[in-house]
Amino acid sequence: MSRRKKMYEGKAKVIYEGPEPGTLIAHFKDDATAFNNEKHDVLEGKGVLNNRISEYLMQQLGDIGVPTHFIKRLNMREQLIREVEIIPLEIVCRNIAAGSICKRLGIKEGERLSRPIVEYFYKDDDLGDPLVAEEHIAAFNWAGPQELEDMVSMTLRVNDFLSGLFAAVNIRLVDFKLEFGRRYEGEMVRTILADEISPDSCRLWDITSGKKLDKDRFRQNMGNVTDAYAEVARRLGVMKDQPRLKVITNGDDE
Repeated sequence: MSRRKKMYEGKAKVIYEGPEPGTLIAHFKDDATAFNNEKHDVLEGKGVLNNRISEYLMQQLGDIGVPTHFIKRLNMREQLIREVEIIPLEIVCRNIAAGSICKRLGIKEGERLSRPIVEYFYKDDDLGDPLVAEEHIAAFNWAGPQELEDMVSMTLRVNDFLSGLFAAVNIRLVDFKLEFGRRYEGEMVRTILADEISPDSCRLWDITSGKKLDKDRFRQNMGNVTDAYAEVARRLGVMKDQPRLKVITNGDDE
C-alpha cells in the first residue's frame, strides 16, 4: 500500500490512486467514530464487513439502473471505484424517527413517519455537518437544480429498493445517508452514487425484536458492534461464516 499514492484519508476509508485514469481504490479501515470524531475505537474486521456489504448493495443497485461509482471488489478490504467530484452534501432519508431528528423535533425514537423524509446536510466536519435547506444549496452553489433533483430521485429509489431487500431478511431500514459525485465523461457530467452503503451509514433494526444492527451500537455503548454488522452480512448472504471479531479500544476516548 505504501507504493500507492494516497489521495485522501477519512474517518472510515483511505482513498488511493487507481490503476487506470479515472479510477481510485477505496480501502476500508477498522476505525469507528462518532460524535464528530469525539469517540473513536478500532473494531477489528469492521472494514472487511463494510467492504463486503457495500459491494453487495452497490451491485444490487447497479442491477436496477442506479449509477454508482463501484466497479469491483479487489480483496477483503479494498474496492475499485470510479473517480468522482464529491458533491459536498449528505442526503439522509428517514422512514422511522431515530437519531438527530428526534432531538431536533422532540419525536420519540421508533415513531413511523407517514412518508419518507429527505434531509440535506452540508459536508463539513469542522461545522459538524449542519442541516441545510434547498435555499442554502442553491445560494452557495453546492449543487445545481438538476443535480439536486437527481440526488433526491435516486435517494427515494434507493429507499424503495433497499427497504424491500432488507425486509426480505427481517431487517427494517430505519434511515440511511448517501453521498453523490459528479462523474465527468467527455463533455457530459453525470450525478452518480458514491461513498458506501453499510451499517456505518444506515440504521438497521431487526423487525421482530427491534435489535439494532448498526453503528448506533457503537454510539450508544451497546457493545457487540461487529457481531451486529456480521449478522447483517450473514442475512444478506455475503459472509455466511464470518468469525466472531474482537474490539480494540482506544482508552483515551473512553
